[in-house]
Amino acid sequence: MTVTIIGLGLIGGSFALALKDRGLADRIVGVDTDPAHADKALALGLVDAIQPVGDAVAESDLIVLAIPVNAIPLLAVQILNRIDRQIVMDMGSTKEELCEVIEQHARRGRFVATHPMWGTEYSGPEAAVHGAFTGRSVVICQRELSDPDAVERVEAIYRAIGMPVIEMDPEEHDLHAAYVSHISQVTSYALALTVLEKEREDETIFALAGGGFESTVRLAKSSGEMWIPILLKNKYNVLDVLREHIHQLQVMRRMIERDDTEGLQATIRKANSIRRIIR
Repeated sequence: MTVTIIGLGLIGGSFALALKDRGLADRIVGVDTDPAHADKALALGLVDAIQPVGDAVAESDLIVLAIPVNAIPLLAVQILNRIDRQIVMDMGSTKEELCEVIEQHARRGRFVATHPMWGTEYSGPEAAVHGAFTGRSVVICQRELSDPDAVERVEAIYRAIGMPVIEMDPEEHDLHAAYVSHISQVTSYALALTVLEKEREDETIFALAGGGFESTVRLAKSSGEMWIPILLKNKYNVLDVLREHIHQLQVMRRMIERDDTEGLQATIRKANSIRRIIR
């Protein structure tokens, strides 16, 4: 099987490694608008060749879109216009707009909308890692609109690299992604900015930072090129989650102001129940 991966950053590069490690592709062709990224991916052995998108699509059995989410819908249509029986899949973290854009396309059945629930704060081909997706879930949206052979091939690939498959509709996916992923990103950026403001007054603050701080602000190192499109494409869900998050912060602030020990104990105990979900 020949696979074309469009977008050779963290996700696309790690997916290429996963395909190579599991022997799932005979040849991997890379496409990237950044020549430096393309050259680096080739030098690192993530892909076997770099080609223009038209040539790559023509010779491939599977085309993978691993680019920023604001660019996926238009590119998806352009790729679907070019293919015959090839399979096209995306790996973006928002789904509602994409699925709406391609829903009426004559070759909609050849497209599989997916979101592997994995990422790090790093970007670029050099950020690609082996075993990235193992044990993480992947969401497939509108499975019923994809041709059986297309969705079965994509699911088989994900399962072969160690990913359990979850089915959701696009609206449900984007709402849940806002809660479990996108709000964490916004919170990390905000906390980093808060500490950076304080650091202007006290240069020793980072010398005192422990593991808890490091893990909480880790995501603040993520690039805006990837995250701004995600936050804006999923803005209404993100804003809804932000309102609740700000409300919870205000509740805890009032408890601290009032020295409300019992209230804080009850609130923290309730928060501790997240252990049922995240161990």
